[in-house]
Amino acid sequence: MNKLIRGLGLTQAVAINTIDMVGIGPFIVIPFVIGAMHGPQCIIAWVLGALLAFADGAVWAELGAKWPEAGGSYAFLQNLYGRKRWGRLMSFLYVWQTIIQAPLVAASGAIGFSQYLLYLVPSLTSIEQKAVSGGLIILITILLYRNITDIGKISVFMGIVVGGTILWLIASGFSHFQPVLAFTFSKDSFDLTPVFFLGLGQASTKTIYSFLGYYNVCHLGGEIKEPERNIPRSIFLSVTIIAILYLLMQIAVLGVIPWQEAKDSQFIISLFFERLYGHTAALIATGLILFIALSSLFAVMLGYSRVPYAAAVDGNFFSIFGKLHPTKNFPYVSLLILAGAAFVFSLLFKMKEIITAIIVMRILVQFLGQAIGLLLYRARHKDESFPYRMWLYPLPPVVAIGVWGFVFCSAEVKYILGAVAVIALGALLFGLREWFNKSQYSSLQK
Repeated sequence: MNKLIRGLGLTQAVAINTIDMVGIGPFIVIPFVIGAMHGPQCIIAWVLGALLAFADGAVWAELGAKWPEAGGSYAFLQNLYGRKRWGRLMSFLYVWQTIIQAPLVAASGAIGFSQYLLYLVPSLTSIEQKAVSGGLIILITILLYRNITDIGKISVFMGIVVGGTILWLIASGFSHFQPVLAFTFSKDSFDLTPVFFLGLGQASTKTIYSFLGYYNVCHLGGEIKEPERNIPRSIFLSVTIIAILYLLMQIAVLGVIPWQEAKDSQFIISLFFERLYGHTAALIATGLILFIALSSLFAVMLGYSRVPYAAAVDGNFFSIFGKLHPTKNFPYVSLLILAGAAFVFSLLFKMKEIITAIIVMRILVQFLGQAIGLLLYRARHKDESFPYRMWLYPLPPVVAIGVWGFVFCSAEVKYILGAVAVIALGALLFGLREWFNKSQYSSLQK
């Protein structure tokens, strides 16, 4: 069989989304979020992240149900902007960005894993940490080297462990909850000054990073059973589950550890369990967090490996990415190339730099491009049927556009310039590629 197999049901789709969303993210960014907001009002950043996930998730749900194909945004952008000039440009830019940012996402999880491992093995040197990060990428690649049905089963098991760990954290926090810690605000906590909004923007970048993954099922659109129903359901179920867990988790941590201490903690969750139950419990919790990081990497590499594959099959990217494994029917070349890049990035970069770069790089083409594109498409095709139509349209895409724009403008200038540079280079490559193709065609005509 030279095609992808629809072997993932709703349960597997929700599991893949949730383990992608959680990962190492929330356990790493909680101190950053608290520090950026300077107090318990940091919960606002988590609410903003959840609001964006629901609003943007509605866009993904509508697009995923209408065009359930491998590659997700690649197919969406082509269909929204047309399969000629603008659609080809937007989809090419997305794949170009994916080749860079997908390995960065995987590298961020691997680096976070090695950082948290320091709690278990404090003697690790920086070189040994890099070896752990790179080794984890290799392990994930080995786990993904199998058919989609087996991957679905692994994802469900990982999802159960992820959910159980967070529930243990929440239950422990609320059984030892100190309201005076969680709900004591300074007089200037809610002064709506430029400094407040700058801090909110920086904190929201970190919380949004923790929510990313609610759309992973769209990358696997060609492997989902009954995609018209299961893609929207899996998106909203996973966002609802994770939003509730994140909000409760942040409140639980604030109710146990003073925010002044929490904002500087490298191992915030390990410290949380150590404060409540002692060192042994903290070691167990840290081990579970490391398993969660591994699970997230599994889902990330699974979903993104389908993006260059979809473009290659469509003739809009290098053909080698379109090869499927001869017996297991998955895009193994795409997986191996992205994994190789992730391996290199995990050795080169730092966690905090990667998180911001991942968010800012994707906003203009992918997130804003899809939300604006959907508004334009529905205005031009008013009578066209959609398998799923979002509630309260056009409010969700408008909210998504506003929040994404706020996050982009709140980023440091170097990240904004970097994102624009990546787009400009991609546009140049696209122009050269189109010119070369036309030249080849003209030569053949002669």
